Amino acid sequence: MKKLVEKHPLAIRWFHWVNFPVLALMIWSGLWIYWANDIYRLGWGDTTLYKFFPQSFYDATHLDHKLAQGMAWHFLLMWVFFLNGLLYVLYTLFSGEWRYLLPNRHSVREAIEVTLHDLGLRKAAPPVQKYNGAQRIAYTAVIVMGLGSLLTGLAIYKPTQFGWLTQGLGGYEAARVEHFVLTVGYVLFFIVHVAQVGRAGWNNFRSMVAGFEMEEVPAPAVGAGGPVLTQRQPDARV
Repeated sequence: MKKLVEKHPLAIRWFHWVNFPVLALMIWSGLWIYWANDIYRLGWGDTTLYKFFPQSFYDATHLDHKLAQGMAWHFLLMWVFFLNGLLYVLYTLFSGEWRYLLPNRHSVREAIEVTLHDLGLRKAAPPVQKYNGAQRIAYTAVIVMGLGSLLTGLAIYKPTQFGWLTQGLGGYEAARVEHFVLTVGYVLFFIVHVAQVGRAGWNNFRSMVAGFEMEEVPAPAVGAGGPVLTQRQPDARV
C-alpha cells in the first residue's frame, strides 16, 4: 500500500524556491560584470584549452556591455541571497532540520554507493531516506559555498573598507578567483541537481512543491486504518 510521508516543511520549500531564481539571477548578473575583465582560462603557459568565455558566448547570450546594469542587479540580489540563506540556517538550527541535512558517519559511504548506482556501476539501489549521504554532503557544501561567496564578494566589492577580509582571503586577485570558482561550483551543482531531480521523478519533485511524497509500505493489519501522513526520523531508511 501507499502512504503519505511528510518530507519538506513549508519553510524549507519557501527558502528553496526563493533561492533558486535569486542564485540563477546572481550568476547571470555576475556574468555581466565578469565580461568587463574576463581574464580566466583553463590551460598552462601560453596554451589555452578553454577561455571563460569566447566572444561567441557573449554574442549568443547578449552578456556584453552591461557592466553597470550587472553591478546594480548583483548588489541588490546579494541582500536577498544573504537574508534567505541566513533565515534558512537559523530555521534548520531551531527546528531540528539540521539532523536530516548534516553529513553523518555513513554519509561518505552512502555517497559513493549513490554515485556508483547512478552511473550504472552498482545494481543495488541505496535505501530510501529523506536525504541520502550524497545529498547531505552536497547540501551542506552549498551552505558553506554560500558563505564563501558572500565573503569573497565583499572582499572584491569593498577591498578598501574590508581590507582585512581581502588580505585574509589572499588579496584582491585571489578573492576574485575564489569568487569565480565558487560560481562555477554553483553551475555544476545546478546541472547535477536538476538531472537528479529529473531522474528521481514526479513523486520526489512534488515533495518540494506540496511537502509530501507517496511511499510504498507493507499493508497494515485489519482495522489499523487508511493512509496517514507521517514524518521520517532523521536516520530512517526504507
